[in-house]
Amino acid sequence: MKLVLATRNKGKVREMSEMLAVYGIEVLSLDEFPLIGEIEEDGNTFQENAIKKATVTASLTGMTALADDSGLEVDYLNGAPGVFSARFAGEDSNDLANNKKLLELLTGVSPEKRTARFQCVIAVAEPDGAVHTAQGTCEGVIASEPRGEKGFGYDPLFYLPEYGKTFAEIDLELKNQISHRGRALAGAREILARLSNEDKEG
Repeated sequence: MKLVLATRNKGKVREMSEMLAVYGIEVLSLDEFPLIGEIEEDGNTFQENAIKKATVTASLTGMTALADDSGLEVDYLNGAPGVFSARFAGEDSNDLANNKKLLELLTGVSPEKRTARFQCVIAVAEPDGAVHTAQGTCEGVIASEPRGEKGFGYDPLFYLPEYGKTFAEIDLELKNQISHRGRALAGAREILARLSNEDKEG
């Protein structure tokens, strides 16, 4: 089965390609469809953004499309950055700037008040307009400084007390099992398996 991943984020493409490859699913990214411009993420929730990206991509490519919208919710910041996670420090911000802003906002905040979670909603859209969604969550704590070289986004700051490491320090295989995206993708895989079987029967 082939599907289009509605993103140009290389870190995301790499992670999700690895997770789906074991199921015989070949992933294409938006980089292979240069005529498709940026899809504006103007929803108020992760679900709204994921559905929009998936449905637009499916309609423009004529292929099944998978989109995720994910982000970090910090309790001390009343759930921020949330849907603005990728542009927390401004429209043209990068991972470094976003992490710097987060640390600045949590300066002096004690560890027990730095609880946070990664949320992920995955939408699978078919060319005929049908949409299916799956969700995943991973709880953690915001570290006082970046740790680790792996991962992307807020991974160097997202500390997992039960492992004593940040997302940027753990092996990708373990991360794929326990992360918000890995958990959402487990639900999405069930959706894709069902669609694949329906295709074969059809």
